[in-house]
Amino acid sequence: MAEAKDIHGSIYQNLIDAGCSQQTAERCMALIQEREMPELFKQLSKQRKHLLDQIHVHQKEIDCLDYLIYTLKGKNEWRK
Repeated sequence: MAEAKDIHGSIYQNLIDAGCSQQTAERCMALIQEREMPELFKQLSKQRKHLLDQIHVHQKEIDCLDYLIYTLKGKNEWRK
């Protein structure tokens, strides 16, 4: 029985490491115990989409900074 606990602990930690809130991780663990795999995969896909949306937001911010750096480097009055 200790192995099952270790597996559940590993899954829970993976959910936390993947950015899931404690509430979401606990919900996923309950779905695993209830063997509600379609709903579990729905929850995991939702978390994945959330993370991907964050990447896109941050990529836009990086693009803005890159453009600002490019623009400022092109201005002669900023060069020393």
